[in-house]
Amino acid sequence: MRAWVRSRYGPPDVLRLEELPDPVPTADDVVVRVRYASVNHADIDYLTGTPALTRMGIGVRAPRRPRVGLDAAGEVVAVGPGVTGLRLGTRVMSNLTTNGQGAFAELAMAPERAWHRIPDSVSLQDAATLPESALLAIQGIRALGGARTGQRVLINGASGCTGPFAVQLAKAAGAHVTGVARTSKLDLVRSLGADRVIDHTQEDVLAMPDRWDLVLDAAGTRSVLAWRRVLAPDGRYSTFGGPSSLRVLQSLVVGPLLSVGRRRKLGVMVAWKPNDAADSQHALRLVEAGTLRPVIDRSYPLDEVPAALRRMMAGEAQGKLLIAVG
Repeated sequence: MRAWVRSRYGPPDVLRLEELPDPVPTADDVVVRVRYASVNHADIDYLTGTPALTRMGIGVRAPRRPRVGLDAAGEVVAVGPGVTGLRLGTRVMSNLTTNGQGAFAELAMAPERAWHRIPDSVSLQDAATLPESALLAIQGIRALGGARTGQRVLINGASGCTGPFAVQLAKAAGAHVTGVARTSKLDLVRSLGADRVIDHTQEDVLAMPDRWDLVLDAAGTRSVLAWRRVLAPDGRYSTFGGPSSLRVLQSLVVGPLLSVGRRRKLGVMVAWKPNDAADSQHALRLVEAGTLRPVIDRSYPLDEVPAALRRMMAGEAQGKLLIAVG
């Protein structure tokens, strides 16, 4: 099989497309022929090893595992003797973060529990967009206490990987949703149902007199300290991290300290459950029902994974980037 690998941290240029032996399942392993993979911001973090805190889990000096790519969707082509619930041909998806990655390849292998059945009514393309980004949106809004009718919700980074899902979830809950994005992406955010859009290249949301009940920061480029000023008295702010270790530490340490004894709550989402089975099925049901509409910017063939990663790094993607493997 062909698969993208790397031996050191760096830009997409460090990647190599190599011919590797086909994986052989043992125990409860399941081998899937990847049809579509999707690109996430986390793929960039793991590729470059930034912020530095990222390396604590994947290798300090160099990546412990060579494979890359988190989200995969395809069909089961081989199973180990301990597999009981999946059969050849079953359509499945997975976030391979905790299983060595490897979505940017023709075949991927992980334990049976890592794969989730895709309903017939959901395309493999749509399913491939969900494992990382949709679950981050679902769990991020849950960490804020959930959106409710009448609440004012702000999604910062509303046009990237996770933001479009978060906008739709908050809107479906009945909230008044404000999305923050750059000029070229405002129409996309409006099309997702946002009641208001803010162009961050023209206006500074942190300098506005507005106050929001919930702020989900999918960009993480501003200090947690600064976000206090736009929260309502009972407001809650959460982020998934940030582009630097300082931003992450501020959210992990400073945010909770500033929240002690106060009605406003600030922090980073530390209870993220990648590949959670219940949330994965919930995301698939929302797509089935039409509540979530995956936004796909464009697709690249497997040979062009570095080009897709560069587009993501440049901030040009509007929604998800797909890798069409086969």
